[in-house]
Amino acid sequence: MNAAVVNFSSSPHSVELRNIPIPDFHDEDVLLEVANVGVCGSDLHQWTGDHSWQVNYPVVLGHEFAGRIFKCGKSVRGWKDGDRVVSETAAIIDPNNPLSRRGLYNLDPTRKGFGYGVDGAMTRYVKVPSRILHSVPDSIPFEQACLTEPCCVAFNATIRNARIEPGDRIVVLGPGTIGILCAAMARLAGAQVALVGLDRDKGRLEIARAYGCDIVIGDASEWANTRDGLGADGVIDAAGVSVTLKTAIDLVRPAGWISKVGWGRDPLNFSLDALVQKNVTLQGSYSHNWPIWERVLALMSSGQLDVKPILGGVWPIAKWHDAFEAMHRGDVVKSVLKPE
Repeated sequence: MNAAVVNFSSSPHSVELRNIPIPDFHDEDVLLEVANVGVCGSDLHQWTGDHSWQVNYPVVLGHEFAGRIFKCGKSVRGWKDGDRVVSETAAIIDPNNPLSRRGLYNLDPTRKGFGYGVDGAMTRYVKVPSRILHSVPDSIPFEQACLTEPCCVAFNATIRNARIEPGDRIVVLGPGTIGILCAAMARLAGAQVALVGLDRDKGRLEIARAYGCDIVIGDASEWANTRDGLGADGVIDAAGVSVTLKTAIDLVRPAGWISKVGWGRDPLNFSLDALVQKNVTLQGSYSHNWPIWERVLALMSSGQLDVKPILGGVWPIAKWHDAFEAMHRGDVVKSVLKPE
């Protein structure tokens, strides 16, 4: 049997540790033995019951994971038992969907991901399609490798779906895991970056200093307007509330851009006229695909991208509640679980 962190209902705090069977797997799958799994903000939202996406209850949480292949399916090629791997999140896709055929399977409307659509990795063994595996170099410890997924989210929002040039002034809203990693990616792209949060976020904001960012508590207008009074070249909205989009529109310069990666289920309740008047590009950013994972792993293995500053600790899976609470309170940026 597998000890697993299971979300069993949409009611708040409907998460508990259960024993589940070791999953069956198909010929093109692997059975992956999880070494470490990160706690995502989406896991917390499902735990508190304030998420805005459909969940197939009951479901094992967890989509940020790394480990070793325990057993390969009969049709698996290019992998062997014992290989160190990370997995993407697109557990089920339609390979014939036009978007999947373009390599944009992350945008396939029928896509189902680990931790909400199918059982995730907050357990010892998880079934994974071999098509979404990536090799992990020995130089990357598993507790860091499991954070590849949020790094890929940040890469997509900051590099693929934005247009940063060296010397740009970029504002990032929201000092959670994704916001801090977006700030780190923007710095890698050569931008001057401010990470913005509230007074209660001081601890997490300080972590951004490790990536060479400025930190702003509250209103970032002064920082955005420092160069010429017109605003920031770009704004990355990584906050988990809808209202920050208005803040982004206020901060961005005419002909600038906004990359929105943070979810917010509440209605906007404000006019978008300023977006039109400023001729601003508003770009959504969702998930990631194969080439992004390969690029991020290259950055991590070379040392150009260091995730250690955001790693707040590793908890045994039996202490999942403590790990969730530590993130929920803002004591740490990222909690990581270790299945027994």
